[in-house]
Formats: sequence, C-alpha cells, structure tokens
Amino acid sequence: MANAEWKSDHLPFAMPERRWSLRQNWINLTFLHWEVDPEKIKPYIPDDLELDTFQGRAYVGTIPFIMEKVRPHFLPYLPFISTFPEFNVRTYVKKNGKAGVLFLTLDAQSYVTCAYAPRAYGLPYRYAKADVKVLKENYIWHSKRTSNGLELKGKSNPVGDIRRAKKNTLEYFLFERYCLYVSHNDKLYMAYTQHNPWEYSDGEANIEINSLTESFDLGINNYLSPDFVHVTRGVKVKTWDLENINGD
Repeated sequence: MANAEWKSDHLPFAMPERRWSLRQNWINLTFLHWEVDPEKIKPYIPDDLELDTFQGRAYVGTIPFIMEKVRPHFLPYLPFISTFPEFNVRTYVKKNGKAGVLFLTLDAQSYVTCAYAPRAYGLPYRYAKADVKVLKENYIWHSKRTSNGLELKGKSNPVGDIRRAKKNTLEYFLFERYCLYVSHNDKLYMAYTQHNPWEYSDGEANIEINSLTESFDLGINNYLSPDFVHVTRGVKVKTWDLENINGD
C-alpha cells in the first residue's frame, strides 16, 4: 500500500487538535459510480445537509473493500475481529463549506460493528456475508445481506497508470473527502477522517448482481453498468469521534 507516512498539506481543512479515536486501513477498493438525478437522491439527504454536486451533477458510489486492522487508540487490532469486508453505498454532501460523505448503507461481515455502530453512532450498518479477493490484477467481490438477500457480486480490474486526482476534476470531487456526516437521534454529526491522497487507476467492472444499489430509488437505468470505475490498493486512515454540529 503506497504512502506509508502521514501527510497533511493536501487536506482541505485542519484535523481536530484532540487525539484521534480509531485507526484502520481501507484496502483493495473498487469505486463504482453512477450519475443520478439530484431530485432522486435528495430524499435520502438529512434536512440539515446540502447535496454536493460536480458541475451540477450528483453521484452515488458503491464501494466493495476490506476494512483492515480497525483498532482504538492505544489498543492493538484483534485477529478475526478487526478486519472484515465492507460494501457501502454513499453519496456526497456538504455542511458549512466542508465536503463530506453520507452513507446510505454500510453492509459488512462484522457482528461487532453491525451491532454497535448503529446504536452508538447512527451509522447504517447491516450484516452481510461478504468477501473481497485480489488475484493478480483482478478484484473479486461478493456480498449478500443476511436479512433480506440484497446483493452485490462482480469483479473489476485496473486500466492504465496509477495517479492522484487533480483539483477541479471529477475524481477529486469523488475521492478527496475528509469527513463523514450522519443523522442520529434527530441531530446531525460529523466525523473527521485523515488519510494521504488517494492513488488509483481507472478500472473496468463486470457486475453480475447489484440489488444492493438498486434497493434505493435512484432512477439509475442500468445498475450493472456504472458510469465510472476506479480501483485502488488503499490508504491508512485515522478517524475522530463524531461531534454534534447542530449546536445543541
């Protein structure tokens, strides 16, 4: 995984001075993105958040990857608990000028995360049997939610050279985000996330099943054919506790 050291000169805003709460690695990611009608995504956006668009266009991403070595500050990661597959569906929002991510769902093969995170933080985790493998240049992924069978199955591979996103490009809009938002108990929260700039390649994907993304009423014509595909080996990440940004 590239970029072993931490960097901060690329960050669009400063990270909190207080100590971070969690460390983790996001590895072997495939970014599948579809352009969507802003009016179709707005019902999923909390009232206190603004939908973020690129040149007036809204996007939804579905991302299969591995959460690796998740651990709190001062504690080691635990085998069989701290590493697990996660498949999330997300869109892009902003508040007070800070561009971030809003998750529509986070499907993961982690009983601990799926039991704790929704109650404690309001993050929409759902338990799923999932797997992400990398065989040479092929990323192979499959997730099936145990409660209702919602599923994502397919594979992807890189095309072209590894690069970093340049400012004012679509890739920069999609990738270079350093906070997430969540609505919980009628309050809006934000969590800062720090990592080095993404290094990624364009990709191509063969999606067999995508009832996961299709479960949201987004008006997408073909859920098996994303508008944009990117793949990356990943980044190291520090996250901070959620903070109430409603002022109450």
